[in-house]
Amino acid sequence: MAPLVHLPAEGRTFTARRRIRLSDMDAGGRLRLDAVARYLQDVASDDVDETGWGAPEHLWVVRRTRIDVVAPFLGGGEVELTTWCSGLAPSAAGRRTSLAGAGGRIEVESVWIHLGPDARPARLDDTFGVYGAAAGGRRAATRLTLPQPSPATGGVPWPLRAVDVDLLGHVNNAVHWAAVEERLPEAPLDPTRPFRALLDYHRPLDVDDDLELVAYDGGDLSLAFVADGGTKAVARLETLRETR
Repeated sequence: MAPLVHLPAEGRTFTARRRIRLSDMDAGGRLRLDAVARYLQDVASDDVDETGWGAPEHLWVVRRTRIDVVAPFLGGGEVELTTWCSGLAPSAAGRRTSLAGAGGRIEVESVWIHLGPDARPARLDDTFGVYGAAAGGRRAATRLTLPQPSPATGGVPWPLRAVDVDLLGHVNNAVHWAAVEERLPEAPLDPTRPFRALLDYHRPLDVDDDLELVAYDGGDLSLAFVADGGTKAVARLETLRETR
């Protein structure tokens, strides 16, 4: 399983709390992946807003995410989220977030691309040191690694809605996780037991895209988000097993 998390020896960490609400849980009381994604966005936004690395001067879009559900949150309660910078790249940063409380534990590693006010990739300058110390010299890997289906055919339509669009004009990343939750019953894993969820974001989704979800072999569930003949994102779920 995912190793126990040790906070960085130096550098900034940020902690916030969220109460698991009715709209965050599935019919069995489990904290859903799309709700986790919203928590992650909120705590990241609160963090960068406090340091001056938030909008409108600085924009952040997620590149890839790994969610290790070490112990699922079941039945509500309060979640404590602690987050810090886990790696750096010229125009990207890794963010580690640990969720604990109410009998659950989730560990998340994500990579975010840094954009300027013009919504174009922008290099991180030396003032990012408020976060850089926690990275400890580690590099944020921006390369996407999940395989794609070939050819991407045989999909199921997934209609997008106006309420799925965020401030940047694209479909919010939490919407991808809602689609994963929709297909979760097809996976041969038990979501009330430890599992890993991975998502690579290739290109932004737009509300007028004719989106299809394409399931293919790989892990316990592999799902491609396909529009206009190309892959916009890829997700994978797999049972989280103990490693030695």
